[in-house]
Amino acid sequence: MPVPGVPPALLEGLMAAQQRAGLPRVALVGGAVRDLLLHRVHNDPWRGVPDLDLVVEGRASALVEALGQVLPSGTLQTALEHGAYGTVEVELRLQGEPWLLDVASARREIYPCPAENPSVSLGVLADDLARRDFSINAIALDLASGELLDPHGGQADLQQRQLRLLHGASLHDDPTRLVRGARYAARLGFALAPASLEQARSTLEAWPWSWHPGDSPGQAPPALGTRLRMELELLLEREPWRRALAVLQHWGGLALLDDRLQRDPGWHRRMVWGERLQLPPLAVLVAGARDPLALAERLQLPHRQHRLLAQWQQLRARLPASPAPAMTVADWCRLLEGPGFSPEAVALAVAAGDQPRRPLLRWLLRWRHLRAPVEARQLLAEGWVAGPELGAELRRRRDELLAQERL
Repeated sequence: MPVPGVPPALLEGLMAAQQRAGLPRVALVGGAVRDLLLHRVHNDPWRGVPDLDLVVEGRASALVEALGQVLPSGTLQTALEHGAYGTVEVELRLQGEPWLLDVASARREIYPCPAENPSVSLGVLADDLARRDFSINAIALDLASGELLDPHGGQADLQQRQLRLLHGASLHDDPTRLVRGARYAARLGFALAPASLEQARSTLEAWPWSWHPGDSPGQAPPALGTRLRMELELLLEREPWRRALAVLQHWGGLALLDDRLQRDPGWHRRMVWGERLQLPPLAVLVAGARDPLALAERLQLPHRQHRLLAQWQQLRARLPASPAPAMTVADWCRLLEGPGFSPEAVALAVAAGDQPRRPLLRWLLRWRHLRAPVEARQLLAEGWVAGPELGAELRRRRDELLAQERL
């Protein structure tokens, strides 16, 4: 079955490499097969193939080595192997175009503890399909025979445009699957199957994981920490995030982050402002949590984002509790330009709706850019001596300029 946009030479090269390496089966799996069926059978628009996921019965590295031998010299650019999971990330350049392949050895997974990383062992294609998240992603195309393998009824779910978890403990084992489902729902317009929605609600209500909000953030298992962060980053950076977050909240999935976020009706306004002010979207989302810094630590946000949240919380603590008419524009500038704060922290305060909002926004957009009408070198030329008095004079002249501004 040809795949739109994929050069036949690539598929032929993969089949030749399979034969050369003596591998029993190589199959195309995941999103490429799903989207191909949506396009060919259900007339969805073709979404393109940014990369190809392949499963090999045997060593993935053996296929990659053979591929480098059967394709023209220089076609295989890089091959990065991840030994723990038997996967190889491959970059090709074919007919002048770059191609990314994710080649994995077929494997089976067992979750010894909920939300922890699974124990992995080599398996066959059927094992690999059985470990996946939703039935629509558990369809494979055998490259040699052209046979379509659908052991979990994914084609029927494509017809019904629904997301069905593969087994009753899917979210118990890996709660990040719910975030992935929200990504697919936003991108494809699918709904969560009734039984899967019930699984989501019952799992979240029971909270079967050993770690609970309020426990030490560093003790959270990967699926409630770093893996959860990576799924959220993909949701916010690659998907229609408004739809995806709304779906996730409807399913109860924001509770994986924080109960206050799950109940938060204002995340949309905060996220829109964050986008306008070019703030990191995950930090803006986390700002709505009960304890943003603890959540940032649990997710292991990048240091810059963690520092941004810390500065914002310090700023909030120093903002007047109610409008302070006695504060001048110069007073606001001294407050917001104090040590430990950054323009990004003020922008986050604006996005979060902190009050009083008007002076925060005016400082961000205008006041901070206003400087004394003279420069230090001009005052030095007039006879001023470098030192504290010169600095005080520059501040006094800037204050005179700021006095002309309206609050």
